[in-house]
Amino acid sequence: MRTFEELIAEAESVSVDGWDFSWLEGRATEERPSWGYQRLLAGRLGAATAALDVQTGGGEVLAGAVRLGGRPPVLAATESWPPNLARATRLLHPLGAVVVADPDEPPLPFADGSFDLVSSRHPVRAWWTEIARVLRPGGTYFAQHVGPASVFELVEYFLGPQPEAREGRRPEVEGAEARAAGLEVVDLRSERLRTEFRDIGAVVYFLRKVVWMVPGFTVEAHRDRLRELDGRIRADGPFVAHSARFLIEARKP
Repeated sequence: MRTFEELIAEAESVSVDGWDFSWLEGRATEERPSWGYQRLLAGRLGAATAALDVQTGGGEVLAGAVRLGGRPPVLAATESWPPNLARATRLLHPLGAVVVADPDEPPLPFADGSFDLVSSRHPVRAWWTEIARVLRPGGTYFAQHVGPASVFELVEYFLGPQPEAREGRRPEVEGAEARAAGLEVVDLRSERLRTEFRDIGAVVYFLRKVVWMVPGFTVEAHRDRLRELDGRIRADGPFVAHSARFLIEARKP
């Protein structure tokens, strides 16, 4: 087996741009929600006339859905983080999508009633009044959000108990916010899913990539806890956590 230092050095050196987690293959696993978001999104894209993907990341999920279900005549995506923006542009432009730099804060840079479909996978935050504004009457917001206390076994390993943070991202609260913005929630379902980290390099890569999990994470600042966790994984097997996901579909009357 490779040493702690070797695994750490490898995980620190690899790029974390975009939203592709293939580097973790064989090193970490996460169950997928039963509903199959990308497949469902593909069907909706194929039936849309104008669609917007908000906070598209590196564009990987949207690109896969386009390839599965066809592209609407008008397709746009927004992203704020420069490395992801560049990656999404390279990936989505050949598919006919316009990628717009946007700070992920209101207002969205589009006119009222521009789209009959707005989508998002794992947005940092859903700005419901803006979503409602850019949707046409009869249009739909279709998204997969991160649910409450997702992978908090790992978060709290580094940060200690986070009781207030555990209360955030509740699907019933976001459903209420969507209704308050004038949308009708037609589907809302959630699941908790087993996640395994099989070596310490997988933990480092994940925390470098998903930067809001342990804010300010660096190997140097957390080396002692990382070394302790490395020993635990070697002795007891994979570190197990649970991700939370919910599917939400909301329609504008």
